[in-house]
Amino acid sequence: MKNIFLKAILAISLTSAVISCKKTDSPITKVTPTNIDSIASNYYEQYLKLYPLEATSQGDLRYNDQLPINIDKDFISGELAFYNSVLKQLKNVDYKSLSDDDKVVYDVLDFTLNDKIEAFVYHPEYIPFTQFGGLPLSFPLYGSGQGSQPFNTDKDYEDWLKRMEKFPVWMNAATENFKEGMTNKMVLPKKLVIKMIPQMRSEEIITTDFAKNIFYGPINNFPKNFTKDQKDKYAKLYKESIIKNIIPAYKKMGDFLEKEYLPNARETDGYNSLPNGKNIYEFYAKSWTTTNKTPEEINKIGLQQVAMLRGEMEKVKQQVGFTGTLEQFITSVKTDPKAMPYKTSKEVLDGFNGILAKITPKLKTMFGVTPKTKFEIRQTEKFREASASAEYIQGTPDGKRPGIFYMPIPDPTKFNVTSGMESLFLHEAIPGHHYQVSLQQENTKLPKFMRFGWFGAYGEGWAHYCETLGPEFGLYTDPYQKMGYLSDQMLRAVRLVVDTGIHTGKMTREEAITYFLNNIAYDEAGAVAEVERYMAMPGQALGYKIGSLRIRELREKYQKELGNKFSLAKFHDEILNQGCLPLDVLNRKMELWAKKQK
Repeated sequence: MKNIFLKAILAISLTSAVISCKKTDSPITKVTPTNIDSIASNYYEQYLKLYPLEATSQGDLRYNDQLPINIDKDFISGELAFYNSVLKQLKNVDYKSLSDDDKVVYDVLDFTLNDKIEAFVYHPEYIPFTQFGGLPLSFPLYGSGQGSQPFNTDKDYEDWLKRMEKFPVWMNAATENFKEGMTNKMVLPKKLVIKMIPQMRSEEIITTDFAKNIFYGPINNFPKNFTKDQKDKYAKLYKESIIKNIIPAYKKMGDFLEKEYLPNARETDGYNSLPNGKNIYEFYAKSWTTTNKTPEEINKIGLQQVAMLRGEMEKVKQQVGFTGTLEQFITSVKTDPKAMPYKTSKEVLDGFNGILAKITPKLKTMFGVTPKTKFEIRQTEKFREASASAEYIQGTPDGKRPGIFYMPIPDPTKFNVTSGMESLFLHEAIPGHHYQVSLQQENTKLPKFMRFGWFGAYGEGWAHYCETLGPEFGLYTDPYQKMGYLSDQMLRAVRLVVDTGIHTGKMTREEAITYFLNNIAYDEAGAVAEVERYMAMPGQALGYKIGSLRIRELREKYQKELGNKFSLAKFHDEILNQGCLPLDVLNRKMELWAKKQK
């Protein structure tokens, strides 16, 4: 099916044109962007029409009824034509005459476009989703009434009905793409497909007991001002749509995966076994780390980091008087009563508030600019606590909703501080994700594609770097908290070894799981889920440690170069003041900053 967006995009001349922002079937308005600001804003306007679920997630409600078939061949060729047209516009900009800030905007847009264009060379559409991510997994969250799709008005309820109607078309396109992948030997490992089949047959998705169906959530939670007529109308329409569109689409996909795809899936684990797999993995490593480091270089960095962190863990082992091997110590801290000091949920939350109180005086010396967005620590709601992990949910750009650090505490007596309590707070909350994301969203001078953009190597790299600030904040004095910090650092180091190991053929899934468990205090189920995540999303897990190490390298370099002219607060402010950046762009930005300090 040709999407309405697509027809519009294919009509774009490759020099410059953007679709007007009225209804999606409106005629094309030709605009000739003349400077970097207008090119960037026109690019993002169009991008949100291509990816309306992202607009919804950002609170932009204009396209809430849209669900383009963005894995369709025609859609992709139109998307590529659009990216190439924006690149052509960029080439007409006089880069040398731009201000330093505008050079960064140019560099980020240039990287983004080239990265998106190159990705399609490797046919990601042949694997439209995995057990770890993709529309069939995120769609129920939007439809539950608990996600970013709003259900406050008549229009909201109508919008979601339209999205549900288009969902089977997307699923049919996904099936066709999987089949094309089978023809081209570009398929998922059997070990992952086995996990996807039960996901498609999940009871809360395919049940006709509507009280339990996740897609019936908005009907179970109507707005208070809805009349009986409105409630009756939507209850009927939602039941019909779930029975006609949702349940058959998931069941059909489950049957296809089991009967057709699984027998054709591969026995191997890594991308190295796919046609052109070496080049595909090299691209993903480059894309996710936003550097030109090769998988071999990344593997070597990982091995060095693991060895260094094992040495640090040995010191903690000796400090607490443990006499066994390091592997035995890593296992023992999971059940050590001294690592589980809490009795109630309130005590756990008080512990996190205590960390915030402890670091607050030091924050003033480390940051000149702090977010306006308020911050809260909350226990994860009971309905999702069993399967949730600690997370940061960003506030709204207008400051109406605070940034929230959520902590699941299903059993406070089993809450183990060696899971990295202090380091977790620095990473997920302050000054990690809360500072970085809030400052980025609050910065209205940034073009929107940067205000709401994300590069994992920078965003996760910053949060992971913040964990290393613990000693400067007076944290990690307790050996169990120190072990938690080292475990958090180790997780990201192990990822470098395992991700590159699996996808270059140096490691099997089973070897990766063993290596993981020898270095990190996870149970086997947790280790399996992590390793299978790396199999499904090659390269994604590399960004954390590579980004963190880059920020640390920059800090050490400029501390040495600038001497007493170096200010840590100014350094941090400069790192954060234009949001998420590719790491090589960050290098250029910090070089210009250092020259000004001199």
